[in-house]
Amino acid sequence: MKSVLVIDDNPDIRENTAEILDLAGYKTYTAENGKRGVETALKEHPDVIVCDIMMPDLDGYGVLHLLRKNESTQHTPFIFLTAKTERGDFRRGMEMGADDYITKPFEDIELLNAIEIRLKRSAVLEHNYAASPQGVSQFIRDVKNSGLIEQLSEQYEVISLNKKQTLYQEGKRPRFLYYLAKGKVKGFKVHEDGKEYITDLFSMGDFIGYPSLIEDKNYDDNAVVLEEAEIMQIPREDFQQMIYGDLSIATKFIRIITQNVKEKEERLMNLAYSSLRKRVASALVDIHGKFNASGENKPIEISREDIAHYVGTATESLIRTLSDFKSEKLIEIKEGKISIGQVDKLKHLLY
Repeated sequence: MKSVLVIDDNPDIRENTAEILDLAGYKTYTAENGKRGVETALKEHPDVIVCDIMMPDLDGYGVLHLLRKNESTQHTPFIFLTAKTERGDFRRGMEMGADDYITKPFEDIELLNAIEIRLKRSAVLEHNYAASPQGVSQFIRDVKNSGLIEQLSEQYEVISLNKKQTLYQEGKRPRFLYYLAKGKVKGFKVHEDGKEYITDLFSMGDFIGYPSLIEDKNYDDNAVVLEEAEIMQIPREDFQQMIYGDLSIATKFIRIITQNVKEKEERLMNLAYSSLRKRVASALVDIHGKFNASGENKPIEISREDIAHYVGTATESLIRTLSDFKSEKLIEIKEGKISIGQVDKLKHLLY
């Protein structure tokens, strides 16, 4: 059961607010002044704090200042409850680290919605997302579903693209964040000698194109459809509101992106120094994971040429290595599809 601390020197407002929260299923603590509120917060560690601003001795700003200085409460969602609507008061509270404001008088649903949104926000920030395109996609979905994005349209244009159609090109300015509702897409670069190198593979549920939006720069790679796809286009402005509307959310997102970049750098190092067998094995494990993010065990259904581009080798060399893996019973090949029965053996290939 989630808990809420209500700090207010007005007994009627304090008791009425606590009653609303009790009926909604929250465990409720109350405090009649700021000093008592700080003591209760440090003792009970509530999931959300709702605090009046204008109180004698220690006002709401003082409560927030003390709780943000304490390690155990510095990230606790904090909502000001106030009758003051002057612009300066809102700005001061937000600069100090408040998460939201509710202005008296308020409706029951307004209070409950504010608390629910902050609880969902905390869940997003506490979740340990994988440093991968799939992890980033899940993070973006959770942010959107958390309700942090007010008045964000639920309906975006969905386009259908056929195999080999281009989603975006290197050097072009990004206008959308793309959500892959169906199909597969590859990201790739072309070297000066004309050879293609696959930078990423995307499957259903992935978001595509966010690095260029984050860095506000032109695309540094290309994206092409591998199989018939349905793609939702989310306008750049909405994505930026989604990520940067909350500093904590932005920080979390950037941390995931940084980890993702590190993984890509490690992959490039493996391409440079690992044996061909280990490179192919690692690529098969990566591709298998990208296209089976939900825990399924579907066979790999992309061309040998694309796998070779992902590995960074000639198609003929890839085919010979796949043949070796098949004879060693590390993989199965039926009707051109590659199935991996023992992922761990490929992942920990010795040579």
